[in-house]
Amino acid sequence: MSPDRLMTSGWQLQATPAGLRVRRDLDSCLTVPLGIVRLGKHVALAPLMLSLDEAEQLHAGLCFALAPETPPVDAPECRKSVRYPGGRQQY
Repeated sequence: MSPDRLMTSGWQLQATPAGLRVRRDLDSCLTVPLGIVRLGKHVALAPLMLSLDEAEQLHAGLCFALAPETPPVDAPECRKSVRYPGGRQQY
């Protein structure tokens, strides 16, 4: 089903409340709880299970997408600006 069809049918995936957090399972997979919503009403929770490699790719993609935004004061350490002595390091 196309993303446009999902939107017009009223189905959405949403982040879950703060009490439900990403967790690391015994097999080193990460589980991200997502809320399934239809027509604005919570229907169920669905676990998005990611391998460590998939989680790293998602993290990198999110960091890239967030790069132009100023991080909030309480942002995680990886979102803080890095100040290099003498300017930005070259790779």
